[in-house]
Amino acid sequence: MKLNDHPTVQLVRRRAPLPRADKPLDADRLRQICLDAGADDVGFVEVDRPELADERPHVLAAFPKAKTLISFVVKMNREPVRNPARSVSNLEFHHTGDEANEVARRIVAALEAEGVKAINPSIGFPMETANWPGRMWVVSHKPVAVAAGLGMMGIHRNVIHPKFGNFIILGTVLLDVEVNRPSRPVDFNPCLECKLCVAACPVGAIKPDGAFDTAACYTHNYREFMGGFGDVLEHVAEAKNGHDLRGRVPPAEQVGLWQSLAFGPNYKAAYCIAVCPAGEDVIAPFLADRGGFVSEVLKPLQQKQEPVFVVPGSDAEGYVTKKFPHKKVRKVRGSFLLYTVPQFLFGIRIAFQREQSAGLNAVYHFTFTGASDATATITIRDKTLDVTDGHHGTPDCAVTADADTWCGFLRKERSIVWAIVRGKVKVKGPLKLLTAFGKCFPS
Repeated sequence: MKLNDHPTVQLVRRRAPLPRADKPLDADRLRQICLDAGADDVGFVEVDRPELADERPHVLAAFPKAKTLISFVVKMNREPVRNPARSVSNLEFHHTGDEANEVARRIVAALEAEGVKAINPSIGFPMETANWPGRMWVVSHKPVAVAAGLGMMGIHRNVIHPKFGNFIILGTVLLDVEVNRPSRPVDFNPCLECKLCVAACPVGAIKPDGAFDTAACYTHNYREFMGGFGDVLEHVAEAKNGHDLRGRVPPAEQVGLWQSLAFGPNYKAAYCIAVCPAGEDVIAPFLADRGGFVSEVLKPLQQKQEPVFVVPGSDAEGYVTKKFPHKKVRKVRGSFLLYTVPQFLFGIRIAFQREQSAGLNAVYHFTFTGASDATATITIRDKTLDVTDGHHGTPDCAVTADADTWCGFLRKERSIVWAIVRGKVKVKGPLKLLTAFGKCFPS
């Protein structure tokens, strides 16, 4: 049977042409579609908006037809998130996340019915795990939400909605048409800079001056996620027997791993979200009685006895020991396994420990050969890190390394002494500077 003679083809051709929104969609109507789908607030941003310059290539790689991004929020219930019992808090995170994914699906279905092509990337997982340890997510929801006027980033690196505070889950929909009135960023930052998130963080990831220790947050809060899960698997592989494994991974953590597989991984903290008083719907109790708010919301999280996961030699280890002596320090391996030079040059920005760099002021020139042909200048000065492509200035220490050998050393699969003896790594300058460099990035 020829295609034109097929009954389905003939039926479709007898129908009126499918509607197609060649003109920009009306923002008010699109907003109502999103609200009807279950969103609590929504904004629209053009794919070529300057604020999304870093995000645009990834969006277009996932959906080349994308012209507009819909950003929306779904509210979380505040009291469960504030509860010291992590099972209560995570239940709220997981279920609101599921709801946000359903909202996105309903938006896409409504648009598809009108001939508009759209996709809805996940609010979290599943992700493109083949890209690990690089970028796995299709779209970064936070910068899209800020550009779409749904809030501003607080010092805890979460989006704070003007009304709902940070008790929100973000979602994004990509569509192939323009919107006649895109949204604009809000004209103020709801963040109060009250520093309650600084006080609540069990690993000191949020600094009073606004700096952020991504590695510390990732190691503890995301212990049951990607890297932490891999670390546990390595312990399973290395253990001699069950007794040895229990010494490496305590039974409670083994059960936590099982729970993460059966019901979803738990955030170990997210205390920064729990204590944040910003937002029109959230702020009243804080303004009425700040001391009472601290006693009721902050103190129970600070006083909770719990294991805190840190990398040995990290800033977080010293912070927990000093600030929260009643919490149990659990020393674990770093979760960033680096396989390429670009991953190394990106990863050190995340893993840099500024307190470990105290007193170090040096310029390093790196030259990589073999699998990766690259040069870079890394400057550590006054507890800050700067990484630039190419060689700049006069180095205090110059390292020439085979790329695979260097990455193997970072993964602790190869000895730096062996690499130097074999000529795979050459160091020009004091070896103590290379040692000091390594202390800034414990793993």
